[in-house]
Parts: sequence; structure tokens; C-alpha cells
Amino acid sequence: MQNKSLLLLLLLLIIGFNPVEVNAQRKSKKNKVEDISDRETVTGQNIATTPKLVVGIVVDQMRYDYLTRFWNQYGDGGFKRLVNDGFNCKNNHFNYAPTVTGAGHASVYTGTTPSVHGIIGNDWYDKYADESVYCAGDPNYNSVGTSSDAGKMSPHRIQTTTITDQVRLHTQMKGKVIAVAIKDRGAVLPGGHTANAAYWFDGGAEGNWITSSYYMDELPTWVTDFNTQKSVAKYKKPWSTLKDINSYIESGVDDNNYEGLFEGQATPTFPHDLVGLWDKNGKYSILKSTPYGNSLTADFALEAVEKESLGTDSFTDFLAISFSSTDYVGHKWGVNSKEVEDTYLRLDQDLKRLFDTLDKKVGTGEYTVFLTADHAAINVPAFLRDQNLPGGVVESKKMDDRLTEYLKYTYGTTDIVKKTSNNQLFLDYSVIKSLDLDIDDVEEELALELIQYDGIYKVFTASQMWQNQYTSGIPYIVQNGFNQKRSGDVLFVFDPGSGKYGDTGSTHGSPWNYDTHAPLLFYGKGIKKGSTVNRTEIPDIAPTIAALMGMNAPSGTTGEPIEAVIE
Repeated sequence: MQNKSLLLLLLLLIIGFNPVEVNAQRKSKKNKVEDISDRETVTGQNIATTPKLVVGIVVDQMRYDYLTRFWNQYGDGGFKRLVNDGFNCKNNHFNYAPTVTGAGHASVYTGTTPSVHGIIGNDWYDKYADESVYCAGDPNYNSVGTSSDAGKMSPHRIQTTTITDQVRLHTQMKGKVIAVAIKDRGAVLPGGHTANAAYWFDGGAEGNWITSSYYMDELPTWVTDFNTQKSVAKYKKPWSTLKDINSYIESGVDDNNYEGLFEGQATPTFPHDLVGLWDKNGKYSILKSTPYGNSLTADFALEAVEKESLGTDSFTDFLAISFSSTDYVGHKWGVNSKEVEDTYLRLDQDLKRLFDTLDKKVGTGEYTVFLTADHAAINVPAFLRDQNLPGGVVESKKMDDRLTEYLKYTYGTTDIVKKTSNNQLFLDYSVIKSLDLDIDDVEEELALELIQYDGIYKVFTASQMWQNQYTSGIPYIVQNGFNQKRSGDVLFVFDPGSGKYGDTGSTHGSPWNYDTHAPLLFYGKGIKKGSTVNRTEIPDIAPTIAALMGMNAPSGTTGEPIEAVIE
């Protein structure tokens, strides 16, 4: 036994084992843990970063390349501050279609896709109620702040919780959630089910910020005062370019055939005489289609920060802002217009104003920001066609007439298709049953018919969506937008660059890269500086914020936290 002990000691000496040194290392490690514990609070922040305020910014219809195209025109305090001092996800995409505002805002805030959260469009056909419904519409509630029906809204169609709901739950409902946007759906959906308030802009003759009785019975005094002061009236002025228009070399010529007009306007060119066009274009509603709509959104959001004391106590608050006017401008003039360029340069100034105020009110380094979009957009399809690029305008009437003739010839009735909505055919099951037909057979027959039409790239059936699990490509994107209870029976995708578009302005909605590639920037407390070209997806945003704060992600989350973002 003694010989064995001597042998063991000899082996330990050979390999360099030093009991004294090991004990010292253990002691050092123990002290290190204790030191860390001393620096942490007792509130659980040792496993999470808790900002005083989270600011979620959605820029409606923002393409990723608006960051790079206009980079040299931006100042240092807006987009550049987010990119240079935050984290830039350069290859960020929507992983579903249709890429539209309602679905986009819902996906950003729920951490999942329409297949789960249920917002399959801005409007869609409800096959059970046999009516078209609006993503935020709710007749069970009344308007607050207006006598019109513009406030009859609620988030009841979202089938999961949102990241804003999770903040409320995580703070025992003590953290505030305020959502602000020009568009009602841009405020209602991000605010989630438990928001303290969601406000949107009602144009017309009044130009007021309004809400729904879902949130409150009357406007807070500060909102009433804001409306009474008519601060929006300062934007009733001509829209000229912020800088010399000759410096706008990142966009096309100012006068061209691919841009729309305000009512009463002769040419789509600067300056835009908003005062002269006021009455013919809905009075204050005209501001929605100008960069002034973003500015008045920033004005109201900053008033909310001040009057609601956001980010001033120990419970994390959440301010959700959607800048909607970028979408209106893009739809009217197109992504290559001087108007879009000017709108983003002015938005850059509004972002600087927002961040500078948050630095003072909340504290530099005490708030966390993410900025993304609800979808991107295509170049004007008519422009693409004229440049001999793939794309163009699908003749919708010709397509509809051909389908009608097919239905009559094949089934003896057009009633077999109950509704067409969001590039989907909804079948009438009772008619199919009365004709003693099989639903799967009818779906497949219609798919085989549609795939022959000019402009249609792919066609899918509901049976395919039910029976398969797609993991890549267009089928994966379409399936993520397919909700079993709400979507149609035959789904079709237009060719790249093609669709039922007009000849002027840009639009969106497809599964193609120009509609899916959107910015994703993180900045502030708990965020690393850096960038990645690895693919990220819109549903990753909510779980990333949840991981940052050490709380549960929304109930239907299918995205993953972006590990590289978090310190």
C-alpha cells in the first residue's frame, strides 16, 4: 500500500499537480463570483439587462437599401447613430407572405408568422362569417376623440401575445405600453392586448390623435391639450426638398411617368403646394402622404414620453412607434423617387430628435431601441418593364375573365369560388358537395388551371399546406403565411416583379426579395456594437428583446433570439 502511495505522488509531481495552487485557483474563482454578485442587484439583473424603456420603431415600407443608398445624405444622429453605435442585421428578411402592413406589425411584435398569429393581411375574407374583415377593426368598441368610426378598433384578431404584452406581464402590469402611428393598425397591433394606450391620427378637417374605447373611455388631458393646441397646423405648408434637389443623385428624375399625383396636381414634381391642394386631398389627411406625417408622429411620441413619464421608474416601459408616411409616399411616387429620398432624409432628422430627447429624459445608455420595417417594396413594375427587366403589370380583368369561363365550362357555375382575396381562392364547400365533387380534386384542378396564366409563377393548394412541411424557398414563405382557419383553398404567387399593380407608385405583398429584405437595427442598453450578414428573420426580433430582458417571449414565438446582438 505504501509503495502505491509513493507511486501516486510521483505521478502527480510528474504531471505538475500542485494542491496549493489548485486551492488558490478555487479561492480566486470563488472570490470572483462573490465580486460579481456584489455588483449585481437583487432584482434578477444578473441574468438580464433591464432597460428603463424599450423603443420599437417600425418604418412602413422601408427597404434595407435605403440605409445604404442615402447614407451619405444622412446626419450623424439618426440612422447612422443606430448603425455605428448599435448592431446591424444586414441580411434580415420576412419569412412569410403576404408582406403587408397588418401582417408585418403583428409578426414583428408576436415573434411569429401569420400561420400562428392569424393576421394574414390588412383585410381578408372571413370564410366562417362570410364577410371581409379588417385586421384591427372591431365594431364592439367606440371611437374616442372623434365622432367618426375611425376609432372602432382593437387587437382582438391577434391570436397570440406580443412582446409588449410580455413586458406588461413581466412587470406585473406596472410597466407602461404606449403605441403611436398615423395608421390605426400601426398602433393597435404593436400595442398588443394589454397596452395602456394606442393612438393614431385622424386627418380630415380636425387633424386629431384618437383612440378606441378598448383602451379608455376618454382621452387623457395631455392628448386633449395636444389636439387643442393644433400643433399639427404648422405642417400646413409647401413641401420642398430638405436639401438642394440637385444633390439627390440617389433617385431618378423628378418628373416621370411612373409617379402618381395629388388630386388637382398637374405634375408629380417639387415643390408640392400642400396649401393649394389642401381641400381636394382631405385637408389634414394630405399630410399622411408627406414627410410631415412622420414629423407629427415624432411630435406626439415625444409628448407621450414626457406626459406619461416613460422610462423614469424601475419598471421597464415600452414605446412602440410606427412611421407610416414612408408607405404613403412610396405608394404614390415609387421607391426611386425624389420624394422617397427627401422623406428619408427628413425622417433621419426626426429620429435624431427622438434619440436626443430620450438621452435627456431617460438617460443615455438607459434605453434600448430596435428599428425595422413592416415590409419593403418593389420598383414601379411599369418602370421595370420599360427597362427590359423581369416584371410588369398583370392584367387582372383578363385573368378574372378567363377563370370565370373555366368555372362555367368545367363545373357549370361560378359559385364554386366564393371569394378571391389576397391572391387566394376561397371555395364554397356546400356547392362542391352539392355537385358531388371532392374538395381536394377541385383544389388541384384549379391550381392546374391557374398555373397556365401569364404572370403566375406558382400555385399551391390548402391540401399541400396541410400535408407538407416546407423548409426553404417560396413554398416555405407561402406556408408561413398560411393560417389553417383563415386562409383560402388555392394560393397563387405572381412572377418576380409582376402583380396586379398600377402603372405608378410602388407596392408590396409578394414573397420576393424586394418585398422581404428589410432593415433590422438594435441599439442601446444591452446591445453589442457590430453587424452580421447571417440571415435573420422578422420573428427573431421579439425573442431577442425577451432574452435581453430575461423574460418569456410571446406565446406563439417561432423566431429565435439573435445571440450576436446581445452583450
